[in-house]
Amino acid sequence: MNWTRPRDMKAQLERLWERGELPRRLITGELGFPIRLVLKGPASSDLSDRFEAVRAWTAELAAAPHVRIEWREVRHRVQGSQRLPEQIWVDTPDDALALIGKRRDAERLVELADLTRSTIPELLPWMARRPLQAVDLADQWAHLLAVVRWLVAHPRPGIYLRQVDVPGVHSKFIEAHRAVLSELLDLVLPPDSVQSDRTGVGQFARRYGFLDKPVRIRFRVLDGCIRVLPSGAASPDVTVDADSFARLQTPISRVFVTENETNFLAFPPASNAIVIFGEGYGWEPLARAEWLTRCSIHYWGDIDTHGFAILDQLRRHLGHVQSLLMDRDTLMAHKALWGGEARQVLHELPRLTTEERALYDDLRDNRIRSNLRLEQERVGFQWVTDALTRVADSATL
Repeated sequence: MNWTRPRDMKAQLERLWERGELPRRLITGELGFPIRLVLKGPASSDLSDRFEAVRAWTAELAAAPHVRIEWREVRHRVQGSQRLPEQIWVDTPDDALALIGKRRDAERLVELADLTRSTIPELLPWMARRPLQAVDLADQWAHLLAVVRWLVAHPRPGIYLRQVDVPGVHSKFIEAHRAVLSELLDLVLPPDSVQSDRTGVGQFARRYGFLDKPVRIRFRVLDGCIRVLPSGAASPDVTVDADSFARLQTPISRVFVTENETNFLAFPPASNAIVIFGEGYGWEPLARAEWLTRCSIHYWGDIDTHGFAILDQLRRHLGHVQSLLMDRDTLMAHKALWGGEARQVLHELPRLTTEERALYDDLRDNRIRSNLRLEQERVGFQWVTDALTRVADSATL
């Protein structure tokens, strides 16, 4: 029997809460009560076949708290006149909240809405869209409002998050709540205070005019005759911020990029060259260095779908990049060292060469072996030095 039971009535209201409909009404004031619940009851034949069950069901509903039942009279040829539930109503928000045990959450939500209405009423639409998230943030809501008020008073402040001086709020609090703060700030700040092309939590600082942590670029000089530091050992391992890297003035004409630190440290010497320890998909800071456009650039990554995706992304910023040791010959020569790629890239990569795209397609479509991967550090060192010799020879032609 699928007759409506008290637990089913509760479940209907719980769904309204979980979808945000009930808490939203508390914020907007459009309560929409009374609410009629779905009622499934016995058929006429059940009065004959399951009379005791019908009577027990009727008594159970009649005893249910916080609901109002509208009854109907049914005349049955065997059982005579019977009174059965016809409709079930929840008359007030308090009844609904009591039935699902959400009175305390509702009280907190109303308190938050009142606080927001008296301080930054522009945020009430956000609360109406995300009432359950507002409840989850109840303990932090006053601090979130304080941060928003501070940014309204100090748009694009040009300082680090650590320097924000709001009582009770520290920089880690702002960092931990960047996602929700972005949604709130976008509602109250004027458009000229928001750099809209900076999206995602990683771009929070730049989006709202804070100073960001400088991006570091790590490189090694491969030519012992080139000095990038006033003194010190030849071929140093140097880490500088992206702006300093962009201002380097050295006779460098060749640049190699590798994703593996061991390969970076062991990279063989090469004239007029440096090797950069790559940062995966974060190529924008590297592209700020205009002098790189005058260098030959070789990218050495894993032979797998992600390796080619990173190469494709690098070419979006530096279109003349060539791949190194990411070819079919290298892959087949190291068959004994093949590994597996846990999760493949499947989308098209428009910046690959014809040969690279053919190998990428074979990897993506599992034509050679399922989820095939050759990690760059598994490539033999002599294979690397031979490849660099070929690069040097081609540069002299």
